Amino acid sequence: MLIKITNGAVSFGADTVLENVNIEINGGEKIAIVGRNGAGKTTLLKCITGEIVPEQGYGDEPFSVVRAGDPVIGYLKQISFSDERATLKEEVLKAFKPILDIEKELNELLEKMKTLSDEKTVARYSYLQERFDILGGYTYKKEYAAMVGKFGFTQADEEKRIEEFSGGQRTKIAFIKLLLSHPDVLLLDEPTNHLDISAIRWLESYIRTYRSAVVMVSHDRMFIEKTVDKVYEIEHGETRLYKGNYSDFERQKRMNYERQLKDYEYRKAEIDRLTRLVERFRYKATKASMAQSKLKQIERLRAMDRPEGYDLKTFRASFQPKTESVEEAFSTKELVVGYDRPLATIDLELKRGQKLGVIGDNGTGKSTFLKTIIGEIAKLSGHFSFGLRTEIGYFSQQIAQYESEESVLDDFRDNFPTLTDTEIRTALGSFLFSGDEVFKKVSDLSGGERVRLALCKLFKRRPNFLILDEPTNHMDLIGKETLENMLKEYGGTVIVVSHDRYLINKVADRLLVFAEGGAKFYPFPYAEYEGSVTCQTEEAKPVENKKAALSVGKREFSTPLKDKARRERRIKKLEEDIVATEKLVAELNEKLSEPSVYSDYVKIAEIQSRIDENNSRLETLTAEWMELSDGE
Repeated sequence: MLIKITNGAVSFGADTVLENVNIEINGGEKIAIVGRNGAGKTTLLKCITGEIVPEQGYGDEPFSVVRAGDPVIGYLKQISFSDERATLKEEVLKAFKPILDIEKELNELLEKMKTLSDEKTVARYSYLQERFDILGGYTYKKEYAAMVGKFGFTQADEEKRIEEFSGGQRTKIAFIKLLLSHPDVLLLDEPTNHLDISAIRWLESYIRTYRSAVVMVSHDRMFIEKTVDKVYEIEHGETRLYKGNYSDFERQKRMNYERQLKDYEYRKAEIDRLTRLVERFRYKATKASMAQSKLKQIERLRAMDRPEGYDLKTFRASFQPKTESVEEAFSTKELVVGYDRPLATIDLELKRGQKLGVIGDNGTGKSTFLKTIIGEIAKLSGHFSFGLRTEIGYFSQQIAQYESEESVLDDFRDNFPTLTDTEIRTALGSFLFSGDEVFKKVSDLSGGERVRLALCKLFKRRPNFLILDEPTNHMDLIGKETLENMLKEYGGTVIVVSHDRYLINKVADRLLVFAEGGAKFYPFPYAEYEGSVTCQTEEAKPVENKKAALSVGKREFSTPLKDKARRERRIKKLEEDIVATEKLVAELNEKLSEPSVYSDYVKIAEIQSRIDENNSRLETLTAEWMELSDGE
């Protein structure tokens, strides 16, 4: 155990942000902290660092904060550099200061031993050489080069001064420096911001193999899914632990609530039954003691409150196109996009109702493509066209983050002058602008509120073709899920650019993937695309010894024989999993008939849930097995 907070609370004046914090961080664990915007996630990170000192909470356990062995905590909370004129390379290499100091002394001792080789000097050199090896002195240059490259910096960038980089690039530089310092506990607040998909994939692999503890706040569900083994949710001011990744968290949360609700309903029914017994027998002398006993039982049962429901407050809208476009919704023919040079040539067709996800690295042309087809910038060559009766709804972060001194109400009225105040209030209320919130100035809104206002105006127009550029920025998990469901149910055509792979996977039924050198269209969804890419970026592993260093830069290339062997191994593994899962389902079904189970509704619910999960898994395994077997 490195850090443990028990029954902690945090208040700012009369406002209690956290009222019952219980969290334990052990070496090597990968932990996610999730919750709604404003739930106190960043506040909890500051409690872990010691920047905020919690107080006695409202729980039953004694309050305590324990730090074992004074662990080193790395936290990227604000971007500041001591020397803005230092180059990227000079700044990042500061993370290796202990190694660099030893390297400098080793070189000095080596020069000294050329003329004077006394026992003391040799012993010191031998000791430092061993320390140099242990700290990664023989591999730090390779680790530095690998990480700088993965975060999108070129060799030319390494010689640029810090002051020359943009805000997003400066964040990356600080992040690289933090990762390379290898703290005992690595705290990450929205680590995938400013990163493109290839960098995110690389970071996922790096974190999975990182030897120390990692605690992250993130709204990137797929990133959490692939990196963590514990999830702490903050809801109603309390933390609750869920073991596993994001999918495990969602499943356990639902099951816990359903189980608590059933228990509550059972107790309520039992109270009604016991109350009827008491009313019937309380005045009979022979039953008086029994009635008193039942009254005490009722009091014990009443001690349990109804479980608090999920905090699911979110925007909503009944949103379908006002008119329908023709079947051929959109097409491009040798469309070349770019500014001073071509970035990509695009050929694709979209039918009415199809949804295109646009992904790729930063700077490869995704937003340029969108700006070209909406007419903000000129095409370089080629053709594109929308079908007849197409009504476009366009969303970008620039549109969402505009400034205005008008109130939300007046701003919306300017866009929809024919609507009554009641209709305007209803529309804004569905996007969580109610009461006095409609009188807030647009310029005073948070980033998330501005996104909601922009979406509210966009959806009120009910276009039949949506073009969306990073629509989930500034949204919490519930907001993202809400938008995903709206887009999934939407009957019109969609083109959406996003780094949120979870959204792309859920909404898009085809992909346009941008990379250096061009763009490629895939007529299938993200999950199939990810599975089809055989030459992925090499896995990132913190380089800690010579053998690990030798693996940096290696790439595995696919051949037909390798593909066949890989498919055969997968088929064999699937067959083993199918047999094991079928056996487990049979055993679970047998358990349902055991006397100790069929009278216990909680156990029945738990076992039935496991049966359903494994039956679902069987369907997935069997479908994949059949697909791979057909290809043999």
